[in-house]
Amino acid sequence: MQNSPWATAVATGIGSLPGTDPGEADRVIVGELPDLPHLAELPSRGVGADMIGRTAGLLVDLAVEVVPSGYRVASRPGHDHRRAVDFMRFDLDAFQDAVENAKPPVVKVQLTGPWTLASLIELPRGHRVLTDPGALREFTASLSEGLALHVAEVAKRTGASVVVQLDEPMLPSVLRGMLPTPSKLGYVAPVPEPDVRELLGSVVEAARRASGQPVVVHCCADKPPLSLLRSAGADALAFDLTLLRNASAEVLDQIGETWDDGAVLLLGLVPTVDPTQPPTLKALAQPAFDLVDKLGFARTLLAERAVATPTCGLAGATHTWARRAMALSRELAKAFVEPPESW
Repeated sequence: MQNSPWATAVATGIGSLPGTDPGEADRVIVGELPDLPHLAELPSRGVGADMIGRTAGLLVDLAVEVVPSGYRVASRPGHDHRRAVDFMRFDLDAFQDAVENAKPPVVKVQLTGPWTLASLIELPRGHRVLTDPGALREFTASLSEGLALHVAEVAKRTGASVVVQLDEPMLPSVLRGMLPTPSKLGYVAPVPEPDVRELLGSVVEAARRASGQPVVVHCCADKPPLSLLRSAGADALAFDLTLLRNASAEVLDQIGETWDDGAVLLLGLVPTVDPTQPPTLKALAQPAFDLVDKLGFARTLLAERAVATPTCGLAGATHTWARRAMALSRELAKAFVEPPESW
């Protein structure tokens, strides 16, 4: 792999920012997160700019449309699908301009993972894609193909290596059988872990082949299935560490095992919305230091295999706080390497 993204003291963002101007958003990202800037997501623009529409617009030979209940498979690309495609083209133009002078060696893009995509897009009769094995396979193959084309386009435009982040916020609900049926009178059956692992693993491998870079899987749930994500081939795991202050021994064991297995952890530490009181850098860093202490690792592990991030996307923040949150993530990454003497 060329241009490894895990340089010492690296920080990055999870994806979304406030506002509707991709040029402004990407310039801020490149300025505040120069070591691993990410392609901005701006869901405030509406249909097609949100997590599902954005990734659905990259699918090959599949189209979606918006219905009252959300996104649904369409027989052919219509206005909603073209809107998503256009948004991505605008975003890539803006990102290309933003990195032109900085020329970062590595950049990051975010796509919705296969299980979240298949749980939030409906088939024509209203059932979720994940309930139909044939449709699920078709969507997964289409996502893998579209992902590869997207990575190639980003690499061509930026001249950088591309890290892929797969967002799987719905995965715990898929595993636990917590997704309502169309009637709302029952729940979709839980998907067995081996099936989840196999399907997700195929997309992780497609991303790795396309990029030649480590693949990140992000899950911001309070009990992220870290061991499962790692066993599916994820090289790096992104999660909200602040949700795990009182984590069970089982969750802590999973974190320890994945770290011990060589994974890089993207630790969500900076609030996603404006806090009532400005946090100190030490207070933001404390959960990370407490984690390595609890697990019995040397604190130097944070410098070697941790990346500082906001706890999740920043779409709900003010512009001022979004910029500050990224700056604080960068300062945290430096503190992992050289903690101030006062700490």
